[in-house]
Amino acid sequence: MNSFLDRLFQVWTDRSGLDELEDRLAAFYTDPVRVNGSDLSLADLATRARALHAAFSGPYETPVGIIQPAGADVQIRTIDVLTFTDEKISAVWVNADDLGMLRQLGWRP
Repeated sequence: MNSFLDRLFQVWTDRSGLDELEDRLAAFYTDPVRVNGSDLSLADLATRARALHAAFSGPYETPVGIIQPAGADVQIRTIDVLTFTDEKISAVWVNADDLGMLRQLGWRP
């Protein structure tokens, strides 16, 4: 895979070094970065990344109800369309497979 993407995925998936996450994100993103039409600062983006790591350690409130923690790893599948400015990501459009994630967490209609 592309070296840039390998390093970017590592920033988002590596649970160590969450304290300096904002600095690590600055190597890849402009400040602010536009995500799904809204501007986010690097601090906001770091908060989102930290929340992702803690997302399923407790009850997860969804539009279909509360999902209790399952203690299992899940895959969150997304399609991210990236816009680059001066070799950094300046905009992201994210489309997530929320239904697939809910099914992995045990939700059934």
